[in-house]
Amino acid sequence: MERMRVKSGSLRAIGYNESEQILEIEFHHGGVYRYFGVSKKVYDGLMNSQSSYGKYHDRYIKNRYRHEKI
Repeated sequence: MERMRVKSGSLRAIGYNESEQILEIEFHHGGVYRYFGVSKKVYDGLMNSQSSYGKYHDRYIKNRYRHEKI
């Protein structure tokens, strides 16, 4: 999955596969996480939260979706 770089203190890049509802987030600390069952609405919310990608992740994604470190 191709990830787009973002300007954020904690997130480096974000990718999304709409047909499979998989979100990938690459963090500055080096980890890449894949989240499953993420709706397009949540992905769009993340991409539109340019003032704070990290806060959106913490509030709406982290610990809310099954995930794996890849």
